[in-house]
Amino acid sequence: MSVEEIKKTLEGKMDQSIASLKNNLTKIRTGRANPALLDTVQVDYYGSMVPLSQVANLSLLDARTISVQPWEKNMAPKIEKAIRDSDLGLNPSSMGELIRVPMPAMTEERRKELTKVVRGEGEGAKVAVRNLRRDANEAVKKLVKDKLASEDDQKRCEADVQKATDKHITEIDRLVSSKEQDIMAV
Repeated sequence: MSVEEIKKTLEGKMDQSIASLKNNLTKIRTGRANPALLDTVQVDYYGSMVPLSQVANLSLLDARTISVQPWEKNMAPKIEKAIRDSDLGLNPSSMGELIRVPMPAMTEERRKELTKVVRGEGEGAKVAVRNLRRDANEAVKKLVKDKLASEDDQKRCEADVQKATDKHITEIDRLVSSKEQDIMAV
């Protein structure tokens, strides 16, 4: 593996860490409704547990209500029960074939708890990025030790790795800050 390959691999993995953080942040509830909140809900579909999105169409009715349209009429009660039993604290109501999932207003205390969760997710992403930095620097040191790269290459690569790390940590901070503002907005 060359110095350039190490840098390219590092960038790709750091970008994956950012993508994973974005995905995790969409699942954290803000005051607004978001169909991604129901991604973790599993429904009993003829004996096997499947994600809600595989048995129903999820969309927004308005800023505070998610609509769930089951593809099979007999699935409505099971979907309603799965949403109610999830740890999301939601209370769906059935209107014929359509299930409405209103987002309850969040208390100030709950908002503060959620900002702590968001910060924890951000910290986890930062740790992942820093671990990738360490791995890249160790890989370059190994190349220098095996005489496959010069010490100048090592210094340049370590500087580039640090720049990439700083860029990704800044992006993580921006995402966390943005999500905290969403949560705290009343």
